[in-house]
Amino acid sequence: MHDLSGHGFACGRNRKMTTMDTIASHSSSPSTPAHVGVLLREWRAARRLSQLDLALDAGLSTRHLSCVETGKAQPSRDTIARLADALEMPLRERNALLMAAGYAPKYPETALATPEMAQVRRAIEFILAQQEPYPAFVLNRRWDILMANPAALRVNGFVMRGRASAHKNMIRQIFDPDDLRPAVANWDEVAGDLIRHLHDEVAAAPTDAAARALLDEVLAYPGVPTRWRTRELGTAPSPLLTTVLRRDHHELRFFSTITTFGTPRDVTIDELHIECCFPVDDATTELCRALARDDMQAG
Repeated sequence: MHDLSGHGFACGRNRKMTTMDTIASHSSSPSTPAHVGVLLREWRAARRLSQLDLALDAGLSTRHLSCVETGKAQPSRDTIARLADALEMPLRERNALLMAAGYAPKYPETALATPEMAQVRRAIEFILAQQEPYPAFVLNRRWDILMANPAALRVNGFVMRGRASAHKNMIRQIFDPDDLRPAVANWDEVAGDLIRHLHDEVAAAPTDAAARALLDEVLAYPGVPTRWRTRELGTAPSPLLTTVLRRDHHELRFFSTITTFGTPRDVTIDELHIECCFPVDDATTELCRALARDDMQAG
C-alpha cells in the first residue's frame, strides 16, 4: 500500500466517525485532583449528564462524584476507569484523565510503522487491497490520510489532472480552493457534512484544542458560508451522502463505509479509521475499472 503523500478525497459517509479525542490544554497542574474535576465536569457537560446520572452510570455516590469534581476527594484508578467507561471516553482521554489524577497512563500509543503493529498493518493492507479498483483510505483522529490504495491515487490524479494535493489532511483538501475543492461537484453538501462532524467533535470533546483549531482554520477558507460557524446548519443531513467528483464530462459518484478496530488496547489503533468508497452507479464502476486497466498497461 501507499503513504498517501497528500492525495485523497472524501467519499460520502453513511455514518459519523465516532472517535472523539481531546488534548488537555488547561493551565492547572495535570497532577492535581482539581484538574481531574475540571476534565470530568467538561466531559459530563458534553455528554449532557447530570452528576446524578453519571454517578449512577459509574456506580458511585453523587456525594463522592461531587467531591472529585471539586477537588475535595482523590479518585482511585478504579474510580477513574468507571467514570471513563460511563462517559465513553476514547483511550487517549482515559490516559489524560489518569495523568491528571497523578497516575501513569494505562494505554500505550505505538507508531503504526513499528514491528509491534505488524498484525494491524497487515489487516489494513488486506482491506485496502480488497477494495480495488475503488478508493480506500486510512485516517487518524485528525482526518490526516496515513495510507491509501492505488485506486485512491488513480481517482485523485484523474480529477486533479495529475496535480498532487498540497495537503495530507482530507478536510483541508476539501476546503482549499487550490486543492481538490474545484473537482467536488456537490461541494456545499460534502463540505457541510464535514463541518457538521467537526462541530460535533468540538461539542462532544470540549478540551480538544486541536479539533477547535482545525474547525476555525477551515471556516476561514474563502467561500465558506457564515451559517456554518454554528452547529445549527439548517437542513438535517441525508442518511447517505454521495460525493460527486467531476472532470470535464466525467463524473464519479461514491458513498463510503467506515471501519474501526474492535476493543482496541492501543491509542493508535483506537484512533484509526479505514474509509472504503463504493461506486453509486455503473458509470463510476466502469471509469474506476478503466483507470485501473490504464495504470496496469502503463506499468
